[in-house]
Parts: sequence; structure tokens; C-alpha cells
Amino acid sequence: MRGYIHTFSLCIVIALLSLLFLFSKHDAESFLKQVRGPLEPSVAKNLNGVKSKQRPTATRSLGLGDVAHKVTSPGQRETLMQLAVVACGERHREAVNMLKTTAMLSSRDLRFHIFAEEQLHTNIKAALDSWPAYIRVKFSYVVHPISFPHENHEEWSQLFKPCASQRLFLPMILREVDSLLYVDTDVLFLQPVELIWDMLALFNSTQLVAMAPEHEEPRIAWYSRFSRHPYYGRTGINSGVMLMNLTRMRRTHFKNDMTSVGLHWDELLMPLLQKYKLNITWGDQDLINIIFHYNPEMVFTFPCHWNYRPDHCIYGSNCIPAEEEGVVILHGNRGVFHSDKQPAFKAVYDAFKLYTFGEDIVKSFLLPLEVALNGTTHTYCGKVSYFFTRGLGKYVKRIQRRTPPGG
Repeated sequence: MRGYIHTFSLCIVIALLSLLFLFSKHDAESFLKQVRGPLEPSVAKNLNGVKSKQRPTATRSLGLGDVAHKVTSPGQRETLMQLAVVACGERHREAVNMLKTTAMLSSRDLRFHIFAEEQLHTNIKAALDSWPAYIRVKFSYVVHPISFPHENHEEWSQLFKPCASQRLFLPMILREVDSLLYVDTDVLFLQPVELIWDMLALFNSTQLVAMAPEHEEPRIAWYSRFSRHPYYGRTGINSGVMLMNLTRMRRTHFKNDMTSVGLHWDELLMPLLQKYKLNITWGDQDLINIIFHYNPEMVFTFPCHWNYRPDHCIYGSNCIPAEEEGVVILHGNRGVFHSDKQPAFKAVYDAFKLYTFGEDIVKSFLLPLEVALNGTTHTYCGKVSYFFTRGLGKYVKRIQRRTPPGG
């Protein structure tokens, strides 16, 4: 009898211990589910320090639909868009016209960082301050002096075109800025700047800059035929439109062919110039290509219609995304905004320059532009100039609907 009672008691104790084990395991699993979520390997911090799912490096053509989705995503934080331009000499007029296109088309707040020689500051400020209040409310601006490292000031300032290499030093000068869109003065926005700004949200955990290829076809591209230094990808990259996460650029150690250890951005520039200065043709753009040749995982490459240049139409159309979605950013390099070499490019520049804020934007801007472009169809770029107005026309009509009467 005693043996039976002892066995029965032992069974009860074992059953109770089993129940306790099951309950404790359930609680532990619940607890782990709560704390493990943010630590999953597929999660990385986005540009604002907010955790979000990491995206793989883009391998397909980025369309406007991809970015439009980002613009309209519920609950997305709209940060202040920061845009930088470097304008020396007569280039300050181009810069003002470029800024005019951003202010016309954007529906979000902008901050302009304008780097210019001291004698140009008054004229630049007067031009921006002359715009009507309903335009000026969209942006704020700072006009910065030109600034290069003291010991090599002359060498940097004359590296390519006057002041052009200033863009290399933006991560160190604008230390309070997290992300920045740099554009050359000879750029015009044909669709809102927020479309390219929202590409920042598409960067994966290693990417810190976004640029377009220098060319679409390696057989006729400059870098693949003539370069005497390393360059990014198959055809190099064009730095005339450059979206940058400055925080990442300041923190990152960049691989290079000079040392076995990575160097910070500001530590890399002068040694790179000393090594390659006899072999570079396009100044700071060549240095950028050398850097990202050794660090290709850091580049988000966007398609040609985000940096559309005469090379994309001068011998026939070779930018397929522009044919499908229109040109987003028009880059009139080689002075085509001011000569008769590419009249379609000049027509767009002149249309923005001549438009006066407050006038009917369809009658005084869009329709005259379309007429002018129709007169350029004797050129290859003129034949495809409807790419320029495909997206622009849509946004111009939208602007007209929301512009207050009399302005």
C-alpha cells in the first residue's frame, strides 16, 4: 500500500513539474517574440535612424512609379529637402534659373545651399528675394562663401572649372546636414525635386550616394574608351546630379589603392589628387569615379532620365526610361543651354528664364515652350523633345489649379 501511495505521489509531482515547464516555455517564447523583432538580420536603420526593412541593391530600372509610391505612402515622414549648388562667375545666373525650376514645381519645403564668390552674393539674394511670397514660402536659403582647404586652396579651386571641386568638400562643410542633393548649375528640373529626394528611402545599408551612369553604351562612352584611371561600373558615373547621405559619408572608411586600411572621405581626397592629377580630365568627377570604383557597393545607380544630357539624344535616342516616363532632370552640359548646338535644350532653358511668376503658367510658359520645341525637330534631340514636356506638362497643369488668383 505504501509503495502504491509513494508511486502515486511521485506521478503527481512529475505532472505538476511538467505543467510548470510548459507554462514557463510559453511565457519565454512570448517574451522572445517581443524582443527579437527589432533584431532580425533583415532589418537595418534607415536614413533618419528609424528601423526599417533593408532593401537589396537596385538591379532594375527605377521608374517614377517606384518613387511615387514612396511619396504617397501613409505615415511617411516628410523631411526638409536640402539642395546644394556651386556657382562661380557667370554660372550664378544658371544657378538662379535652376532654383527657379525647383521652386516652381515642388510642393514640399526646400532649403538651398548656394556656394558662390563673395561678389555674387548680393545679386543672388536679390534675385531670390524678388520672387512673390507664394513662391518664397516654399524655401529658405543660405549663401555660403567658397571654401577649400587652406594649404591646397589654389590647386582645388582650379582643378577643373572654377570652384567645381567645391562639391567634394560638402560633407565637411555642411556638418549639420544629414542628406543633400547636389546639382550642377546647368541643370533644370522638369518634374518635382521630391521625386529624386525620396530615393534616399530606397538606399540599402551600404549605399550612401546616388548618381546616373555617364553613358548608356560602353562602346561609345568616354570613360570606357579614353580613361587613364579607374572608374565606376562599365561607363563611369556622372556627378552633375548627386544625391548624398552626408552622415554616412562622414562616418565611412573608404577602400582605396593607396593604403591597406580604409580612409575617411576628408582623408582620401588630397592623396587621391596627388596620385592621379596627371591622369584625370574631368577633375572632381574623375576623383569621384576613382573612389567608387573601389567602393561600388556604396552607389545607388539611377537611370538616365534622372540626369538627361545631350549624349542621350545627339546621335539618336538611347535613354529608354525617358521614352517611357519623360525626362525628370535635364542636364545641359557643354554649354548647350546657351548655344545653338542643341536648340531643344536651349528652348527649355529660355522658357524657364523668361517666365514671370504670377503669369498664367500654361499660356505664358508651357504652350510657348511646346511651340519652341516643335521648331527644333530638324535635330536628333529636337525629334525626341516631347520627352521633355511629358511629365512637365502634367505638373504645370496641376500647379495652375492650385495657384491663388493673381499669383
